[in-house]
Amino acid sequence: MKHLELLEHTDTINELLARYGVKFGIYKNNVFKEQLFPFDAIPRIIEKEEFAYLEKGLKQRVVALNLFLKDIYSKKQIVKDGVVPEDFIFASSGYMVECEGVTPVKDVYSHISGIDLVKGKNDVWYILEDNLRVPSGASYPMIARGLCRRSSPDTFEDLKIEDNRNYADLLRRTMDHVNVGGHTVILTPGRYNAAYFEHSYLAEQTGAHLVNGSELVVKDDKLYFITADGKYERVGAVYRRISDEYLDPMNFNPESLIGIPHIYDVFKKGNVALLNAPGNGVADDKGIYYFVPKMIRYYLGEEPILNNAPTYLPFYEEDMTYVLEHFDDLVLKDVAEAGGYGVVFGNTMTKKQKEDFIALLKSEPRRFIAQEVIDFQDIDILEGGERIPRKADLRAFVLMADEPLVWKSGLTRFSRNPDSFIVNSSQGGGFKDTWVLSH
Repeated sequence: MKHLELLEHTDTINELLARYGVKFGIYKNNVFKEQLFPFDAIPRIIEKEEFAYLEKGLKQRVVALNLFLKDIYSKKQIVKDGVVPEDFIFASSGYMVECEGVTPVKDVYSHISGIDLVKGKNDVWYILEDNLRVPSGASYPMIARGLCRRSSPDTFEDLKIEDNRNYADLLRRTMDHVNVGGHTVILTPGRYNAAYFEHSYLAEQTGAHLVNGSELVVKDDKLYFITADGKYERVGAVYRRISDEYLDPMNFNPESLIGIPHIYDVFKKGNVALLNAPGNGVADDKGIYYFVPKMIRYYLGEEPILNNAPTYLPFYEEDMTYVLEHFDDLVLKDVAEAGGYGVVFGNTMTKKQKEDFIALLKSEPRRFIAQEVIDFQDIDILEGGERIPRKADLRAFVLMADEPLVWKSGLTRFSRNPDSFIVNSSQGGGFKDTWVLSH
């Protein structure tokens, strides 16, 4: 195949990624670790018709999730109608009482959604997780594609592949759609954030200002950017890469040193757009994931196009019974954890670990979900000059502008451990480019 020439440049591309600071960092046990995010040059290839199917299903899902967020912070009709138990709303770590009755600009809650999927060996795509707070990862395939084009221009000369460099245009369109007048800024916690490279790269690509909390100030119910020469200029949209609780010390965590005092008050008055809206975590709680197909039927009157992985809620007695009877065949996930943490496979536990976990499960059933282990497809990676199969997922990006937009690309992450189904970068995985064919 024509893209084989590209494989010869894998080491060069990784050297360039390192030179440009394309890294991924994470805090664990109060220690910040930064590591290179290894790139594998064998692309994931998705046929045009297959991606069109994914696109339709992803739009449907994100539209329903946005309607759910609007409902849950206002009338809560889906709870009143018994579709989602209130325990799964108010007990969610992502639910924020401060967001009650607050409607964001143009009713958009999740402007940038990262939806994680895997393709089973039965050729069926399954959604594993919805990420609606501050999903990261789009910058990695963007810059990798650019480096691949430079390293091996002949590879891309005749191949009919969707150009993924338009993500910045889609993001800018999304930010402009809700901008209430003034600058658009990307708010970063700073250099030691896990995805700082992405914050700076997206600012450069979209023309937005990259700012930290000290460069923004609230005056007269409006948000201002303090320029280098000390002038105050109005801000109309903030693509914030700061977690909800640290966004505003006057409204959320009072100990936050990286937020902007009273920015949430400006947001509540409709004088600035925040992308994504605070409070979105209630919709990407792993416990709420179980109910997304029900949401699609409830809000849209449609059957879900894309499947959830078969999921059980120990919260329900019949599901608890099933989980206990099939424990060794399931993967258990802590709903409050992310990045591949809090995920355990029943068949890997010792007898004592299993007994302890089941005791915890019975005492805190709302805290966990259980899923069938999907035997998802392997994708070849290059290791030591040889092709070897590894598990891989796909993070698709859906943006809500004047209409839902699905980026014709995505972040394909793979496990470098031959025995692992966990592909997260924080667990030592690597990434690939995703080629969506245009013909």
